[in-house]
Amino acid sequence: MVSLVAVAVFLLCGTLFQSPQVAAFKPLFQGGSLTHREITQLAILRKTAEVCRDIATAQGRNFTLPINNSLTPSAVQEACSASAASSSAASSHVFYLVITQIFLSNAVIDQLFALSEAHHVDNEAFSEGRHLITQGVAAVKASVLQGSYFSARNTLGALCHTLQDFYSHSNWVELGSTAPFGTLIKPELPLNNLAGPSTPTCRSCTGSDCRDNILPEILLRKKLTSGYFSVYSSRKPAGKCSHGGFLDRTSLREPTGGINKDDIRSDHGFLHLRAADMAINATVEVLQDIRLATGDQAFLQLVGLSQTSVLAIVIDTTGSMSDEIEGAKRVSFSIIDSRRGTPGEPSEYILVPFNDPDFGPLTRTTNADIFKERINSLSADGGGDEPEMCLSGLLLALAGAPPSSDIFVFTDAAATDLELKSTVLAMIESTRSTVTFMLTNVLLRRRRTASQSQQFKLRSDIQLYRDLAHASGGQAITVTKATLSQATAVITDASTSALVTVLQVVRSPIIPENVSFVLDPSLSNVTVYITGDSPVFTLYSPTGVSQSDSVADGPLGSILTVGNLNRVKLNSDSQTGEWKISIDSTHSYSLKVIGQSSVNFLINFVEQLEGGDFTPKANRPFIGRNATLFVSVTGGDSVSVTDVLLVEASGSDVVHGTIKSLGATDFLVNIDRIPEWAFVVQLKGLLNNSTRSSPSRFQRQSPTQQRGSGVNIMAQPNNTIEPGIPFNLNFTLVTNATGGSYTIRAWTDRSFSVSFPRSLDTGTEGSAQGSVTLTARSDTESGTDVTLTIEAEDSESSDSNYVALRFTVMTKVAVRKAAEKQEY
Repeated sequence: MVSLVAVAVFLLCGTLFQSPQVAAFKPLFQGGSLTHREITQLAILRKTAEVCRDIATAQGRNFTLPINNSLTPSAVQEACSASAASSSAASSHVFYLVITQIFLSNAVIDQLFALSEAHHVDNEAFSEGRHLITQGVAAVKASVLQGSYFSARNTLGALCHTLQDFYSHSNWVELGSTAPFGTLIKPELPLNNLAGPSTPTCRSCTGSDCRDNILPEILLRKKLTSGYFSVYSSRKPAGKCSHGGFLDRTSLREPTGGINKDDIRSDHGFLHLRAADMAINATVEVLQDIRLATGDQAFLQLVGLSQTSVLAIVIDTTGSMSDEIEGAKRVSFSIIDSRRGTPGEPSEYILVPFNDPDFGPLTRTTNADIFKERINSLSADGGGDEPEMCLSGLLLALAGAPPSSDIFVFTDAAATDLELKSTVLAMIESTRSTVTFMLTNVLLRRRRTASQSQQFKLRSDIQLYRDLAHASGGQAITVTKATLSQATAVITDASTSALVTVLQVVRSPIIPENVSFVLDPSLSNVTVYITGDSPVFTLYSPTGVSQSDSVADGPLGSILTVGNLNRVKLNSDSQTGEWKISIDSTHSYSLKVIGQSSVNFLINFVEQLEGGDFTPKANRPFIGRNATLFVSVTGGDSVSVTDVLLVEASGSDVVHGTIKSLGATDFLVNIDRIPEWAFVVQLKGLLNNSTRSSPSRFQRQSPTQQRGSGVNIMAQPNNTIEPGIPFNLNFTLVTNATGGSYTIRAWTDRSFSVSFPRSLDTGTEGSAQGSVTLTARSDTESGTDVTLTIEAEDSESSDSNYVALRFTVMTKVAVRKAAEKQEY
């Protein structure tokens, strides 16, 4: 085990600032204090490294961490991959994405349950706090066994907050304890030696010194207590300890002062590092318990070390699609067969068929042979080339695929379910998945033979697919049936690991344009896509060498032209530096530059609470108001970030962010004004490389377009729901203007029963209250996760926003049995 002291040097290099309004380990860096974020991340890294080491040892392989023992996500991921302990070559980006999800879920507790004594183990609420912990552990295990990893991670972060707060808010450390309180995760053991409700536990502090305020008899008899906390009242039971701090009014009442160890400046801050070290060890114990109950490979998947690329296909199965189905089969089988057993093997396979009026079912499997069987069983039948249920099939895939998946849609017909466009856009934003449409020539042939009014309608049909593709960072590729197999090269490209987006722009040009982008030494296998009707382009290298689109194999790369797709695969040498591409087109086009690199970044819009804390934002930010981005650079400990920009997705406007460093790889970025237009987040900076005397410029871009909104939806969900029992969720609609009628939609990814108001009027107050009733089917297995999405759309302007909420379905019996089945 790595001690707290051993890791302090590299952990305490800076994170955020103090949040005094919550009674918990400070969520951000505070001059030598450890935070929930650091405690959670370190525990995950320690346990993950231990699991990889044990697997490697059992297989007779070596497992080696860097010499300096720096437990960073990239270091642990590289060590696990090098030892072949991880079943796939998941990038540190995925690993850090999962860690971020877990510690942001930890932070949410301070937003949703800031004054809950059970969630923070205040007011001697030991039984209630343990119930939350053990119920959470049981839910995590059940979700992992169901393959519901997203929900498992959210629940894990939440329960760890309560577990960690026990060591800061109780007197466990003051009692001289040297190991975590294992009874907190063992519900079958009694909670013994608790201070009684009327037992005095503290005396007033002497001046500002609270070191000795716990009564000697409490320490001598090893009685367990925790501080009382309230921001409203100074009342507390006679003789009881207080939490302490200027927001805790109970600390002003005899006995005065407090016992919390949230940071080094707390009343018992002299014990902060011991409490944090104990919290780390306790979190490691919970992770070990989950590991033993679910198995090593499931544990690695829980923490994001067994997920590489996902092969997800949504395909039209109507009568005119036989060639496309055969093309999808060929490319899928090729990827499966060529990568089976290699680090690049997809970690999951998704298949969703659709026609009219049907769509689904969704096949989701990690077994390549099962996927082969399902896709091989598809056949084209009926329906002709009339509009199909394309968006319904895509929505099902977005809901069922892991976040940040690449999804490929094959169709030759327009969508009949156009009303789902805003819903699909919301799901694209919330899942950050990339959607590429493979559109074959039936749409094009119909456009050529249609009347003028029909042509307008068909252009709108194709534009719908383009809009959705561009919003996700994907492409809308139109090809003939004969050339479809060539265009599927983009699927092969996307199915490689560690892909990053260097640049993507969408243009409707009036004049020819020159676009530049920077390639850095960490990039390999760089590919440039120009998608549009007959664009003319010339590519220029940093040294001035050029190649036009008419040269298939030239000095800079090889060009594949098929339909409206131009794919330029750059040669492997002389890529570093600033590249330029000159494009002349009479039609709209998109330009996309991707490559493989360990250096990438994550973004999360977060809400800053009074005092400086932040929690993740689950929906679009308000247009015209300021906002905050939490940015993490992955795989690049030697990266210097100089610019974080909101760049107009279909134009040239830019909003600059103000960067505050939180350490080597994390940043808070303040945005003064959220623009009205859709935008992407672009990152620029310098990359230090040991083989170069000076740093290299680098740039990255978020693939998914973001947008603001003039309406916001706020809701506070419970973590679990019971099958067959209606669950009522209240939500609030808030607008930045008075008056307005909003269409309300609500749906789940499990087709559970949902009832909700069809519209709400915000009136003169600019707000309205609503309620959604969600009912899971009575036969739903415990551990199943479900996402409830609530959307509000302005009936006049079409401005919309959404909130996506995750729940875990758990029976009370299953919770009790899973909690009691602890394996040590």
